[in-house]
Amino acid sequence: MPESKTRKRAAKHDSASSKAGEYVREEMDHIREGKHGARSPQQAIAIGLSKARRAGVKLPPPPGGKKTTQATRRKPAAKRSRATLGALKREGRAAASHSALSRHAKDVARQRGAAARKSSASKAVRTKGAAGRSAAARKAARTRARDKA
Repeated sequence: MPESKTRKRAAKHDSASSKAGEYVREEMDHIREGKHGARSPQQAIAIGLSKARRAGVKLPPPPGGKKTTQATRRKPAAKRSRATLGALKREGRAAASHSALSRHAKDVARQRGAAARKSSASKAVRTKGAAGRSAAARKAARTRARDKA
């Protein structure tokens, strides 16, 4: 069950993907605080997206799998819910670490190709503002200096 503050944060967003992002963020927080674990960042993201769908965010269904409509959906069995949560509790917490999420984002970006990476970077530049661009330039200069040495 999503927390009420997550629902409120999601309601402030316009696009479905941004709304879903709030539920994914909540899931990452749950893993980091030790409520349960996940085997991989992909699993953690999938749990968050599933939560968003159940909360009514209009997202496309997951690829593969059975296509169920909201009307035919039954309440999940209590025994299955307990078993799922028990399995997640035995998983590690590293799936929600900053390094794991960074690695996942880079892998996904690489799969999308250079043009998608470039358009994403140019959008980031547009939304960053002058101070943000300046900070990013300083950081890039530091990285170049570190790698050159």
